Amino acid sequence: MAATDVNPTRMELIKTKDRIALAKKGHKLLKQKRDALILEFFKMLKKAQDLRSELAKKVAVGHRSLGIAESYHSIQELEKVALDLRREVEIDIEVRNVMGVKIPVIDAKMEKKDFLNSPNYSVAGTSAKIDAAVTDFNEIVDMTVKLAETETAIKRLIIEIEKTKRRVNALEFVVMPKLEDTKKLISFRLDEMERDSFVSLKSIKRKLEKEKKSSA
Repeated sequence: MAATDVNPTRMELIKTKDRIALAKKGHKLLKQKRDALILEFFKMLKKAQDLRSELAKKVAVGHRSLGIAESYHSIQELEKVALDLRREVEIDIEVRNVMGVKIPVIDAKMEKKDFLNSPNYSVAGTSAKIDAAVTDFNEIVDMTVKLAETETAIKRLIIEIEKTKRRVNALEFVVMPKLEDTKKLISFRLDEMERDSFVSLKSIKRKLEKEKKSSA
């Protein structure tokens, strides 16, 4: 409704003041939500940066371990061991609520297999170099899952932050100014009507007094 279309009544003025109070309260809460989301975003961003750095280092270590294992064993031997070590991975996803944003918490449970009981494992034919490579790449998988969880949280936080910022700006620069303009217009019209009414009453009073004097 445009400000010029507002019905200038006391009731409408009260309603407009109530809307302004509600808009201010909503604006304050949304700003608090936005700030809390931004803090969570930077916390997650730091966590992701640390995980990426650790993962890069671990991948380098894993490739080095694999390279050492390849220098001791043939590709065929390593492939046989890798096939024996294939494991089922059970992914359990829970949801953590951060200021209305659903953040996934991923729990990856890998099937445990004893490397020593592998059909292609033998003390003579297999060395501890393979053990080191297997351990490194298991850690790489765990870290990759954690990084995926963190980066998913970051993406969802960014979406919610942008949405909240738009709502804050809409209230601050569109809704609240319009309501304030409406309140001023209603107050102005009510004052104007009150002045007109006062002038009319004064005029009627003078007329009545004049008539009274004339009849005396």
